[in-house]
Amino acid sequence: MQSPALSHPNFRRLVAGTTTSALGNAITPVALAFAVLDLGGSATQLGLVEAAYALTNVLTTLFGGVLGDRVPRALMLQGSALGASLTQAFIAASLIGGWSSVLLIGLVGMLNGSLSALSGPSSAALTRQTVPEEVLPSAVALRRLLQNVAMVIGFAGAGIIVAFAGAGWAIALDAVTFAVAAYCFHRLDVPALLGVGTGAPSSMLTDLAEGAREVLRHTWLWMLILQATLYHLFYGGVQGVLGPIAVRDAWDEAAWGWALAALMTGFMAGGLVSLRFRPRRGLFVGTLMLALTACFPAAIALGDSLVVLLLGAFLHGFGLEIFSVNWDLSIQQNIAPDKLARVYSFDLMGSFLARPLGLALVGPVSAATGLTTWLWVCAAVMAGGSLVAATLPAVRRLQRAAPYVREAPR
Repeated sequence: MQSPALSHPNFRRLVAGTTTSALGNAITPVALAFAVLDLGGSATQLGLVEAAYALTNVLTTLFGGVLGDRVPRALMLQGSALGASLTQAFIAASLIGGWSSVLLIGLVGMLNGSLSALSGPSSAALTRQTVPEEVLPSAVALRRLLQNVAMVIGFAGAGIIVAFAGAGWAIALDAVTFAVAAYCFHRLDVPALLGVGTGAPSSMLTDLAEGAREVLRHTWLWMLILQATLYHLFYGGVQGVLGPIAVRDAWDEAAWGWALAALMTGFMAGGLVSLRFRPRRGLFVGTLMLALTACFPAAIALGDSLVVLLLGAFLHGFGLEIFSVNWDLSIQQNIAPDKLARVYSFDLMGSFLARPLGLALVGPVSAATGLTTWLWVCAAVMAGGSLVAATLPAVRRLQRAAPYVREAPR
């Protein structure tokens, strides 16, 4: 049965663009990781390349949030996609032509991090402008599901493309997907937000302060953003650095692609469940399920069975998607539309604030403790942090809302 959200043309255009770019974005992390290693880069250098992307992404996110509440969000997405298409084509050409370097990949990665940050808050906030309020829960779950299906395909094919054609051609495909996404975003025709562009113009600092106050009004929101900071401090190095190295040493590049595909299959399964499973205290249930993410680093640490690796990756994706759908819906239903992009920017910045540090340190730390030992530490922190967060009263008590009604501060 067709989702009611798909009957709305703007939603179809939005998910066509985000799904297409998600396909390419699933291929690129795998390709870049092995490109750096093939260029002679070490685990520390790979971590620094990943950290450079993450750092510029974090630093630009708040700016992207303010712009997303000031200018048309569709324009933000279109410009970012066009820019990313050009930068990915440049990296692809350098790898195919044999004149690339670890430094060049890191520098262009910083530019890509900024482009992603400029569009991220607008992309998340735009869903609500493309469907009626009563269709929003279905739209949130379906959009994530379609993106995850695309990423399953991308991750599954990434290792194979890199193994047989090389990292350059894999990244060239990502450039094409961004160009297609830009066309889809160009065709969006959403109404302007009420109040945007009226009244006296405010400064960026004033807009940021207003967004920060909105975040601090909701205890569940800022507490879980802090929890996500801890989570990404440890998990960033697992996915970006230790995972590719450990899996390639135990099996080959294709095995890492299949592991990421299993992770995304878990996302897809979680999305399918979320289309029907709508608990009243969805944020609490989702936060409990977030503890399953520890299964992935634990499975990598075991390192003796490809089946265990794929199962751990699947459980990670399944638990994270149950959380993500309920987290996204909680924000969509409890935050005023004209503040959504700024709130999402604080969410993205807070969530990934510590990721650059984790990526930069994972090489030396894992070398000192041993790769397997550090993977077990990461698994313990990821599971423990999620379970502790689920005990917070503000998380346990938040209920799935009817159409938006501003809640009282607490």
